[in-house]
Amino acid sequence: MTRPTPETLANSARRARAATEPASDVDHTSTTRGAAVQAAAVATPEPAVLSGAGSLVRSLEALGVDVVFGIPGGAILPAYDPLYDSTVRHILVRHEQGAGHAATGYAQATGRVGVCIATSGPGATNLVTPIADAYMDSVPIVAITGQVARPAIGTDAFQEADIQGITLPITKHNFLVQTPEEIPQVLAEAFHLAASGRPGPVLVDIPKDVLQAQTSFTWPPTLDLPGYRPTLHPHGKQIREAARLMSNARRPVLYVGGGVLKAGATEGLRKLAELTGIPVVTTLMALGAFPDSHPQHLGMPGMHGTVAAVYGLQKADLIVALGARFDDRVTGKLDSFAPDATVVHADIDPAEIGKNRHADVPIVGDARHVIDELIAAVTVERAADRVVDHADWWVQLDDLRKRYALGYEEPSDGTLSPQYVIKRLGEIAGPDTIFVAGVGQHQMWASQFISYEKPYTWLNSGGAGTMGYAVPAAMGAKVGKPDTVVWGVDGDGCFQMTNQELATCALEGIPVKIALINNGNLGMVRQWQTLFYGERYSNTELGTHKHRIPDFVKLAEALGCVGLRCENAEDVDATIEAAMAINDAPVVVDFVVGKDAMVWPMVPAGTSNDEIMFARGVRPAFDEDDV
Repeated sequence: MTRPTPETLANSARRARAATEPASDVDHTSTTRGAAVQAAAVATPEPAVLSGAGSLVRSLEALGVDVVFGIPGGAILPAYDPLYDSTVRHILVRHEQGAGHAATGYAQATGRVGVCIATSGPGATNLVTPIADAYMDSVPIVAITGQVARPAIGTDAFQEADIQGITLPITKHNFLVQTPEEIPQVLAEAFHLAASGRPGPVLVDIPKDVLQAQTSFTWPPTLDLPGYRPTLHPHGKQIREAARLMSNARRPVLYVGGGVLKAGATEGLRKLAELTGIPVVTTLMALGAFPDSHPQHLGMPGMHGTVAAVYGLQKADLIVALGARFDDRVTGKLDSFAPDATVVHADIDPAEIGKNRHADVPIVGDARHVIDELIAAVTVERAADRVVDHADWWVQLDDLRKRYALGYEEPSDGTLSPQYVIKRLGEIAGPDTIFVAGVGQHQMWASQFISYEKPYTWLNSGGAGTMGYAVPAAMGAKVGKPDTVVWGVDGDGCFQMTNQELATCALEGIPVKIALINNGNLGMVRQWQTLFYGERYSNTELGTHKHRIPDFVKLAEALGCVGLRCENAEDVDATIEAAMAINDAPVVVDFVVGKDAMVWPMVPAGTSNDEIMFARGVRPAFDEDDV
C-alpha cells in the first residue's frame, strides 16, 4: 500500500467534514479530580414546581454535570423534554453499551463522575456490560434508566426488566425511585456514592409516571446514607508497623494498583519510592501512576508482565500493596505466589484486604493519606538510622531487566509487526497522549511497548476484559479532555463490536483517532489455540485479511471518518503522522499486521509465576541461590 498523499488526506477530511454536524457550543471543561459532589450548587430557597423529569435535569445541572451519553426511548422519554433546554450536553450514541463505556472513559480521563442514560427493558440491559466493567475497575459512573410506570411494575409490561435486581451484584449501590419528591436526594446520593470511598457505578431507575408527575424542586438536598462512612485516614499503629517492615526488609517491592490513581496519590508515590529506594511494579490498571522510565520501575507484573516485575514480587520478602487487590492475573496460582513475603496491604475497601492473600499488616484508608503517612513514618525510621541496604536486591533485579528486556521478533514472513506499530505510535504521539485500549493482544502490546510517563494517560478494561470498550471509551475520554490527543488502540475483533460509535464521533465533532491492529483473527484466542490446543484454530479467523470483510477504510469513510491503511513497516511513521495532522474529524488507521505474533512474556493461566515464559520455549534462568 502506498503512503497516504496530502491530496488523499484532504479529500478524506472533506468527506468527513461533510458528514459532521457542528459540536455543541457549550464549554465542556473538566474540573479537578476527585470531588464527590462535582460542583457547588446554587441553593433554591423557594421551591420550583417541576415535573419529575424537570427535577432530574435540574439535579444534574446542580451537580455540575456537563455531558451525558444516552439514547431516548419510551420510559425515559419524559426526561428528554427538559433536557432539550438544558445546559447539559447530551451525546446521542448508537448503542447503550457505547453510552456506558463512554461514561467510563470520560470518568477515567477526568476523575469526574460519568453519566449515561437509557430507557427501560433492553435499553437498560444493554448497560449491564459497561456497568459490570466499571464495577470491576472501580470507575465512578451513574447510570440513569427509565422504568415502566409504577402500577405496571411486576406485570411483565412492555419493555419491563428488573434492572435494579439485575445490576445488584455489579453496582456499588442502586436505587428504584418511588416518588418524584425524592429525585434530587437520590441523584445527590448517587453521585456521592459513585465518587467517594472506593469509586464505582451507581444505578438510578426511575418509573415513567414518576418522571411525569409534578413535584417541588429544591436544592441542595440532605444526604441520608446511614452506615456509609469510608475510612480515609489509616490507623497510626499500622502505618508505623508498615514503616518498620519497609526499613528492615532486604527484598521489598511496592505493588501499586489502580487505587493510587483513583486517590490522586501519584506524587506521593514517587516521593515514597525515592525516599525508600524500593522497587516499584505497577499493575495494568496503574500504568502511568509511576513513570515507566524511572530507574526504580520494574514494569508491569502478572500474566504478561516483565520478568523483573514478576520475579520481583515472587522472590520478595516484603510486598507493600497500595490500592491493589491481588488479582489472579497478577498472582498466578495463588498458593505459590510470593511464598516468603510479608504483606502490607493498604486499600480503601476493607473487603479487599485478606480476600485473596493474607495481610500481615492490614491498612484501611485512602491511598493518598496512606502514602503521605508512610512517608512521615519512614522518615522517622531513617532519622533513627534504621535502614537496610538494598544493593544486592537491585543487582539481581537489574540483571533480570538487562537479560530479559521486553522485545519482539520481526515476522519471518515479511508481514507488519504489531509491536513495531504500537511502539512507534507511542513514540510519535508522545507522553501527553491518552491511549485507550480494547482487550486482547493489542491491549497487552499497548501496555508493554508504549511508555507511560504521566498519570491518567492509559485507559483500558482491566477487570472485565470487555471487547468493544476502546472506541466508545476513547470517545468519552476525548469529550472530557477535548484539548488532548486521544488514540484508541483496538483489534479487528473488538472494533467490530462498537465501531458504530464513530458515527457519533463524526456527527458530534469528537476527533478521536483509532489505531486498528488488524491481524485477521481473534488474536489472543488464536494465541491460546496455538499454545494449548495443538494449533486447532476453531472459529478465530475473522475474514478481515482473506476477504477484507469489512474493508475498514471504506467502513471508516461510511461512518464519517478519515480512513487510512498501512501494510508495510516503511509506511508506519508517515501514516501515524498523517493521522496526527487531522484534528477536525475522527481517523481510523487500518494497520494490517501478521497473524502469528504473540504476547510475551507469559504466565499460563492457573500456573505459578515461577513458570513464566520469556518467549515460546524460553524459560528465564533464575538462580534460587541469588535470593
